[in-house]
Amino acid sequence: MEYRQLGNSGLRVPVLSFGTGTFGGGSEFFKAWGSTQLAEATRMVNLCLDAGVNLFDTANVYSIGASEEIFGKAIAGLRDKLLISTKAVFPMSEAVNDYGSGRYHLIKSCEDSLKRLGTDHIDIYHMHGFDANTPAEETLKTLDNLIQAGKVRYIACSNYSGWHLMKSLSVSERYGWSKYVAHQAYYSLLNRDFEWELMPLGIDQKIGTIVWSPLASGKLTGKYRRGQEHPKNARVAQGGSPVENTSADDERLYDIVDVLDELAGETGKTIAQISLNWLLQRPTVVNIIIGARNEEQLIQNLGAVDWKLTVEQVKKLDKVSGILPAYPYWHQRQFPMLNAAPVFY
Repeated sequence: MEYRQLGNSGLRVPVLSFGTGTFGGGSEFFKAWGSTQLAEATRMVNLCLDAGVNLFDTANVYSIGASEEIFGKAIAGLRDKLLISTKAVFPMSEAVNDYGSGRYHLIKSCEDSLKRLGTDHIDIYHMHGFDANTPAEETLKTLDNLIQAGKVRYIACSNYSGWHLMKSLSVSERYGWSKYVAHQAYYSLLNRDFEWELMPLGIDQKIGTIVWSPLASGKLTGKYRRGQEHPKNARVAQGGSPVENTSADDERLYDIVDVLDELAGETGKTIAQISLNWLLQRPTVVNIIIGARNEEQLIQNLGAVDWKLTVEQVKKLDKVSGILPAYPYWHQRQFPMLNAAPVFY
């Protein structure tokens, strides 16, 4: 297993992490992800550790705490062998203060997560989304306090826009508080808008990228093909996809899958493994979160590492998946000599 530095920090993480959103199945939305219970969760954790995957990603909102609880029991006696990433911000109940990144909610959320996980510290604590109603100073001061108290090791954000992240980094720098070292973001062959602003920001500010939904909610696994009906038992059909706009252009998806099929024949790898391997060669990408409903899916996803697509194979995927970015990014890309991030298409 390859390990990479997590942004501008001293922490090294594996290029693959295991996402526990499939643990619990506590609602119709999360049942579409999976309903893994303790026995199978324990087996998956051990499979990951055997493969060198020692970073596990969860969130308090996944099945409203059930994912953290199951994962906490699955790692009993193993805490010193792994890293835990969890998140807060999204609503945990209908209570008026049970969401957001204000001091009240974050302190409670952190304490609750520690109890469910059965640990005294969180290695990477993510703000799951940007809370525009809470001053960034309040959020970052609270997170710095949690680090000073030893309850959190590193802080990161997720689903931020470029200005959200840059503002947060500026506030931390102004007051000498801990900075976000990573951004957990959606990025895949099917949706490449991450490259427009967030990738250049990551390069400039040394923010590591942790990729969620790298297979576009299963659309890059080979199940979706030209001339075939979409699978009815997949996460998208069951209403469990967190990814928007991935079905807006089926022809583009099918064109991408055609090239993935071609490369699968050349490499002997699966479509999913090729899709993941492509991501591992992108700037700022430090880690990809892989999920699995069962051990078979997990083992297949683990096969995405320890080999590399060739430069020509990567270029084929870049070309077929490329889209015209929104303004001002299309204008900026007319002058590649001025750009920090490479222009892939």
